[in-house]
Amino acid sequence: MKGFLMKKYGSPFGELPFIFLLLMLASGCSLGAKPAYLVNQYTLEYPPPALKETAQINELIKVERFFVAQIFDSLAMVYKEGPNLRNVDAYNRWRIKPGDMVTDYLVRDLRNSGLFRAVFSYNDSKETRYLLEGQVDEFLELNERDGRKAVLSLNVTFLDLKKKEIWERVIFQRDYKFIEPVAEKTPEAYAQGMSKAMEKFSKQLVSDIYQVIKNR
Repeated sequence: MKGFLMKKYGSPFGELPFIFLLLMLASGCSLGAKPAYLVNQYTLEYPPPALKETAQINELIKVERFFVAQIFDSLAMVYKEGPNLRNVDAYNRWRIKPGDMVTDYLVRDLRNSGLFRAVFSYNDSKETRYLLEGQVDEFLELNERDGRKAVLSLNVTFLDLKKKEIWERVIFQRDYKFIEPVAEKTPEAYAQGMSKAMEKFSKQLVSDIYQVIKNR
């Protein structure tokens, strides 16, 4: 009888290892597995800067996607804790990369200013006379004796594409650096300090662009 059953149905234990494997996979391999952890995601947040200028200039501007120094070209929140020492937070990070955040907010603020006929982002195919380019050189929290600070440093180039010669196209190329205090050692305070730095940079840059176009 036993031989008949094994011949007809195979070994009663032949599929046990396979079933055991399926059960292990279904349980998520909980034996020795590391538990998943929540990663908080932060972004800049500030109101569009208010400017004194009110008269609109009948010109179009395009904002190119800002480049970023390689060390900051990620979602990581970077902290400088000492000479040659850079740390990142495994549980807290930016929602989008610094270069994209800076670009998006500049487009928003230039448009919101109402000082130009239209402002386009790098995603638009529209041709414009004026082009804004730049690079984020520093985007980090700095820990010093007098406290923690959010550091935003950028190099910006503003071009007039109507000019034929390349060297004539550069209206200005400037470095901007803004440092804001961080109230406490938390990612929330860091994001707030960086938001304040970005707000000041954006207000200054929009004003600079307006002044150079108005005086041309």
